[in-house]
Amino acid sequence: MENQNEKQVAPITILNQYIKDLSLEIPHAPQIFTKIDIQPQIKIDAQIRSEVVDENIYNVSLSFRIDGDVKEEKFFIVELDYCGVVSLNIPEEHVDAVLKIEVPHMLFPYARQAISGVLMDAGLPPLMLNPIDFVAMYHANKKSETK
Repeated sequence: MENQNEKQVAPITILNQYIKDLSLEIPHAPQIFTKIDIQPQIKIDAQIRSEVVDENIYNVSLSFRIDGDVKEEKFFIVELDYCGVVSLNIPEEHVDAVLKIEVPHMLFPYARQAISGVLMDAGLPPLMLNPIDFVAMYHANKKSETK
């Protein structure tokens, strides 16, 4: 029988979360504000990267570039690298999937809040990003790697 005093180690532990890089540009301010009579066209590019920090410790980065255009003119550009340092206690064969699916799923709400907050602080309407299907993104990236 296992000793009940032994500590159970969580499979995923977030050790730290941080904003590595955050930028907002409103290149045509203040004139662009007079042209906002329609909803901006939003283009979102999201990427996931991971790297080894130490034994069983990884840094996972969610990178976003969000372009907002009004009448074919650049309204705003937001770029964010939101990162998490995580410790994993899982079998090696699951590490890649966990780093690119589970950890981003855990970090996403905080990244979304940072994006919405910076836009509101700049006097722009908040942008609530829709949830991302990290499983589909993982499989699409795996498929493109094998080509």
